[in-house]
Amino acid sequence: MAIGWVSALKLVPWGDVIQAAPHVLKAAKGLLNKSPAEGGGDAAVAPSAPAGIALPAQNAGELALQHVAQLEARVAQLEQAQHASAQLIEQMAEQQSQIVQTVGLLRTGATRLAWACGVLGVVVIGLLIQVLRS
Repeated sequence: MAIGWVSALKLVPWGDVIQAAPHVLKAAKGLLNKSPAEGGGDAAVAPSAPAGIALPAQNAGELALQHVAQLEARVAQLEQAQHASAQLIEQMAEQQSQIVQTVGLLRTGATRLAWACGVLGVVVIGLLIQVLRS
């Protein structure tokens, strides 16, 4: 099972991921900034009746006003949901950025470790040759 993960991780173009991470973070922050403020959408909506309570309509005009008020309340709910989604996307982008930085550090450390093992192997072989000649 671990071999599958390792091979899957080897297929990921980490250089591209590292280069794209700041752009993803900027896009998420831009999306959050474009979303309306949490309190801004609620002040404009003033429904004439509480949600879920249907008042008897005298005529078609009152019925249309009630329908518009319900739609305005629904739009306000959708704006709040969009803002919450934008916050979640920003948090996920920040976490991805941190993961990418950590993976980059791990790759650097693994490369250094591989070089150190190679040098150590050459030194050990040299010492073995020296001991066998003596």
